[in-house]
Amino acid sequence: MAADHQDNNPLLEDFLFPPYDAIQPKHVSPAILSLLDQLESDLVDLETRVEPTWPKLVEPLEKIKDRLSVVWGIVNHLNAVMDSPELRSAIKEVQPEKVKFQLRLDQSKPIYNAFKAIRQSSEWESLNEARKRIVEARLKEAVLNGVSLEDDKKQRFNEIQQELEKLAQQFEENILDATNKFEKLITDKQDIEGMTATGLEMAAQMAVSKGHKNATAENGPWIITLAGPSYRSVMQHAKSRSLREELYRAYVTRASTGVLDNTAIIHQILKLRLEKAELLGFDNYAEVEYAVCVKCSFC
Repeated sequence: MAADHQDNNPLLEDFLFPPYDAIQPKHVSPAILSLLDQLESDLVDLETRVEPTWPKLVEPLEKIKDRLSVVWGIVNHLNAVMDSPELRSAIKEVQPEKVKFQLRLDQSKPIYNAFKAIRQSSEWESLNEARKRIVEARLKEAVLNGVSLEDDKKQRFNEIQQELEKLAQQFEENILDATNKFEKLITDKQDIEGMTATGLEMAAQMAVSKGHKNATAENGPWIITLAGPSYRSVMQHAKSRSLREELYRAYVTRASTGVLDNTAIIHQILKLRLEKAELLGFDNYAEVEYAVCVKCSFC
């Protein structure tokens, strides 16, 4: 990757707090691809010299996992609160590579075998309970992410995981679009009786942004949306039962009709989750989720 694409990229800088104000959609693709290149190099280096000890295995591995988690988490948070076509496009561009690396990391045989060696070593009894739980969790994580599968099954498992990530992204985008689509204009002050001054001010500001230039918190008109602050303000404080019911029904049925309907996506997710569970040797996906929560008996 060209160096000038990485220079001054806020996602690649060392920071205590994420520099959200400096991050733009154009930073996402070069940052993620550059980071994945670096983390792949770090992983290869770790696999080459891996030793089944806490400082030589767990600590460097956690640095790899944490770096990816932090940067990808920042990108996804921005997507949730500052959604734009450019940001969506950037995420879709790099998501397959991110998933590919995540699977590569989770299915690393040298790392998996090193964790098994720790559990079977004399060092095991000297570890405190927290560290034992971390080792067991990493072993279980690896198995549930396909580390023990034969090559053909592993390939199919990885294909399913890529498809599930795409479906999840589309599902979330549909929910977000449906949330943003809903607006309720209120002109009668009785309808918003009980709402706080802050809630009324927010609703009036929304009305102004939608073209009602003379809207005020005291006299309206007001626009209510399904965005969290607006929705919660009504559900917690508005005295009108009919208004609360209308908003509640709109909220729980988002992305269930028309072009944003998630029904087909849900069916496909369920189908792929079942196939994924069967590849792992489970009867259904509920058993996979249960296995995440209980002590590992299969790794």
